[in-house]
Amino acid sequence: MQSFYIFKSGRLKRESNTLYFIIKENEKEVKRSLPINSIDSIFIFGEVKLNSKVLNFLANKKIPLHFFNYHGFYTGSFMPKKYLQSGFLLVNQVKIYLDNSERLKLAKEFVAGAIHNTLKNLIYYKKHQKDLIQAIEDIEKVKNSLDNVASIPELMALEGKVKEIYYRSFEKFLGEEFSLKKRTRRPPQNMINALLSFGNSLLYTTCLSEIYRTQLEPTISFLHEPGERRFSLSLDIAEVFKPIIVDKVIFKLINNKMINDSYFIKELNYVHLNEKGKRIFLEEYENRLNQTINHPRMKRNVSYKTLIRLECYKLIKHLVGDEEYKSFKMWW
Repeated sequence: MQSFYIFKSGRLKRESNTLYFIIKENEKEVKRSLPINSIDSIFIFGEVKLNSKVLNFLANKKIPLHFFNYHGFYTGSFMPKKYLQSGFLLVNQVKIYLDNSERLKLAKEFVAGAIHNTLKNLIYYKKHQKDLIQAIEDIEKVKNSLDNVASIPELMALEGKVKEIYYRSFEKFLGEEFSLKKRTRRPPQNMINALLSFGNSLLYTTCLSEIYRTQLEPTISFLHEPGERRFSLSLDIAEVFKPIIVDKVIFKLINNKMINDSYFIKELNYVHLNEKGKRIFLEEYENRLNQTINHPRMKRNVSYKTLIRLECYKLIKHLVGDEEYKSFKMWW
């Protein structure tokens, strides 16, 4: 199953058991059918019109619809009615959120996985004679203090410190053009910030789609504070996979010279990818999700996208008391 990305402006229309995307070319309507049986999520970046017939059809097919604005920021999702329900799991998910010590324990494991995978990225580039020893040592020191953290705000501050060290090291292996002096999100103020914001938004929605395929409740999280109008559990799970999915895509695009400043739109204090830049990023992002690794426990090759689903299943086992959650950590 693949994600389907729509960039152009047009409209979605349901006819019988088929979904079409219709655009105007040379004053004529061009109709393209979507391979609906091989799509697991639809990402919309253009101005697209649709009606309740389309939404009902997507709900029947259990296909989430994710919307992004002109700048590539995630704005919201249409999530079909959950088809995998478990009152028992929901009660346990809420119980652990309300238990400060249990919540903190789980949140620490998300951060432990994120730090481990971050270090793996830096260690890889260190092998290529890059001057990253100090950054690695500084992150290791922060990591060693993880067990002493006594609250969620303190844990978030620790994670923020790791990211600050990590992002400062980018220029050592990405070059000055893509250096990141400071992480800026809304709005991104340089090219590397724009790439990080776009990639992270994609990963959040990918995690949300994978959560939807399980019995987890996406609005109840542990590291990030649950809030109105956001699926915060996807933020928790995304932390583990940002270094090995989003960051790896960015490193490849830059180091292989697949992207440069011509793929960005620069406005006053604002930088974002143009359509061509988004397409190149999405192609590599999808390639990364579909890339497989040999899983030692499962004894078979699994894709990175499948790893996200497996992370959800591991979390479920923890919540129902079957097996303690251990976040995904790169072993290679």
